[in-house]
Amino acid sequence: MTATAILERLPYSHPFLFVDGLDHVDADKVTGHFTFRKDMEVYNGHFRDYPVTPGVLLTETMAQIGVVCLGIYLMGDDMPHHAFALTSTEVEFLLPVLPGEKVTVTGEKIYFRFGKLKCRVMMQNEAGEEVCSGIIAGMIINRKDA
Repeated sequence: MTATAILERLPYSHPFLFVDGLDHVDADKVTGHFTFRKDMEVYNGHFRDYPVTPGVLLTETMAQIGVVCLGIYLMGDDMPHHAFALTSTEVEFLLPVLPGEKVTVTGEKIYFRFGKLKCRVMMQNEAGEEVCSGIIAGMIINRKDA
């Protein structure tokens, strides 16, 4: 499956899409990128006089690139009738992400079985510094049954 096909199957749209592109994907690993635009509404209130990207959005970006994109690749043609539900996160934050920064996310499969995908994820800034990392897991559910 191509990167373009994966992006077309993402269940998100603006303003909640945090994937600009995928740089690599195979059965064990995915790498993609996103730029936190300076005009994002969230920067108007987080934090006053020193806007930084909230950790929840950094986590969401890692989940979208590092888990959901990899899950779509792994599901292949079975994906049109499935959705993702986050089941657990354990993330450590090391550096702030400022408005206008481009980040790169890598997700490495720990396991994929019984509809659960667990990945080791890491986000780096353009300088190659680790911004945050951790473990994120999600369930792939059949939307027809929901």
